[in-house]
Amino acid sequence: HVQLVESGGGSVQAGGSLRLSCAVSTTTFRRRCIGWFRQPPGKEREGVGIIDTGGLGTSYADSVKGRFTISQANAWDTLYLQMNNLKPEDTAMYYCAAKDGGCIWSSLARPTEYPYRGQGTQVTVS
Repeated sequence: HVQLVESGGGSVQAGGSLRLSCAVSTTTFRRRCIGWFRQPPGKEREGVGIIDTGGLGTSYADSVKGRFTISQANAWDTLYLQMNNLKPEDTAMYYCAAKDGGCIWSSLARPTEYPYRGQGTQVTVS
């Protein structure tokens, strides 16, 4: 089982930056795929970026490439999403999510495949 708790959301002007954090706790240490998803108002949940804890790398949605960066700290106790040059279309509820096993990059487009998910943190860009 994995528990995820997001923080760091808020309101920011277009062009600004925010860093989201996800506190990760688990009693079963194994390779996982973990990342960030978002749900804009009135839209379906979509992938932002995922990272493989086994060192396979990262994958990002085209809409955020070059602006958003995923990183981790403290041996995967914390996952970050650094968001730069924010745009109004980035406004959404952002979720940290994880699944067991290494990343299959196409799963970025299938958020329902991630059974572990936090409560979300709101990001509003105006």
